[in-house]
Amino acid sequence: MLIWFVAFYLLVTVGVGFYASSRVKNSKDFASGGRSMSFPLVVAMVFSTWFGSEAVLGIPATFIQEGFAGIIEDPFGSFGCLMLVGLVIARPLYRMNLLTIGDFFRKRFGPKVEMITSIVIIASYLGWIAAQFTALGVVFNVLSDGAVTTTQGMMIGAVIVLLHTLFGGMWSVAMTDSLQMTIIVAGLFYLTWLIGDMAGGPTAVIDHAASSGKFAFMHGHSPKDVVTFIGAAVTMMFGSIPQQDVYARVMSAKTEKIASRASMAGGALYLTFCMLPIFLTYAASMIDPQMVQRFLDTDAQMILPTLILERTPLFAQILFFGALLSAVMSTASGTLLAPSVTFTENVLKRFLPDMNDKQFLFAMRVTILVYAIATCVFALYSDASIYEMVGNAYKVTLVAAAVPLFAGLFWKRATTQGALAAIVLGMGSWLWLEYTHTEADFWPPQLAGLLFSVLGMVVGSLLPQVMTSHGQSRDKLTAEAASMVATA
Repeated sequence: MLIWFVAFYLLVTVGVGFYASSRVKNSKDFASGGRSMSFPLVVAMVFSTWFGSEAVLGIPATFIQEGFAGIIEDPFGSFGCLMLVGLVIARPLYRMNLLTIGDFFRKRFGPKVEMITSIVIIASYLGWIAAQFTALGVVFNVLSDGAVTTTQGMMIGAVIVLLHTLFGGMWSVAMTDSLQMTIIVAGLFYLTWLIGDMAGGPTAVIDHAASSGKFAFMHGHSPKDVVTFIGAAVTMMFGSIPQQDVYARVMSAKTEKIASRASMAGGALYLTFCMLPIFLTYAASMIDPQMVQRFLDTDAQMILPTLILERTPLFAQILFFGALLSAVMSTASGTLLAPSVTFTENVLKRFLPDMNDKQFLFAMRVTILVYAIATCVFALYSDASIYEMVGNAYKVTLVAAAVPLFAGLFWKRATTQGALAAIVLGMGSWLWLEYTHTEADFWPPQLAGLLFSVLGMVVGSLLPQVMTSHGQSRDKLTAEAASMVATA
């Protein structure tokens, strides 16, 4: 019966995608919903897009091993990202009325910066979407009791997500996110009550985690520990901001006020509900410590699904896997759309500038198909955990796109030369340190890359201006001297 429920749910999701296609009249409808979404819809889209497989499986698995210190990137960094977007980023970007975040880089710094940052943004989505496909593979493998392998499950999941996204675009995402958010909230609340009671009550679980040191935000207080904490915090706090999925939610809102407030509300909901799978997974260590230890030695991501299947009634299983599938499907569809829109608008359009709107819409759909295939291949060959895939996805945008975005919005003296220098120094230093980095090194590669990116922006923007100013002063003095000689 559980498998039939999952099959029915997936059919409904695909059906919504086909229905949503009737709302798509042009490329803007497909990419951003035509700037027509209400506050509840935008909140649901923000929450549902961010609350994915890492929230249900990846974050709890990392927490039970390392505590809060191991999950600074996500959910705490992600919460910081959405709060910053709502407080300082959403309003100025909304007023510009552009289709993609890449359009901002073109308008502010020119086509070269647009091309480079767009390619970086597109590449960053590989890890995030791959994490969702991996989670779908795990779900199908668990539900079929091994009859469907994880690889087969990933491919089945990828096809379902593709069909859901391919036809309806942002309207498909919006129409399913409210339903998926409801399933997630109801399912997790019920499971928290049920499993918390099995573990001796919420207070017992929280006290046990506190006594085990799981609520410490740093592994220690040495300078290296502090730097490591900062490096983890900024990875998703700043690295997630220059992303098309964030920008698309901002641009889908009816007004800039909705765009701003919905981002912050979605961030608050995200952080709150990320705590529930953490609670459930830690409660599992008190209910069945032998099972938990077995999976800690193999794959900690399987702790929560195994607990649900072995220790709860069918209704709880339906709610859990419904919530998990809702989380994964909403995130996968939203994040599959984002890089495809960016590629079509900011890369392909440069080579085919005469596309009409119908051709542009067709190109976006073809790009979604190609990107889904590429991401599925990446997921099949990656040996990273779900949490690592998501965390690593934002390092490249942190070092290459975050500084140009902030400087472009809030520093009038930022120039194209500064943006290019920020990208080159940030990417170059990060790649070199990633290649040579060891656990004993003081600086996390992504934090060093961010600092070099800031240096590149400042020096690259100011140095030419200073040299020009000195040259003009020298020319002025020469002219005055020549005038005095002539007069004499």
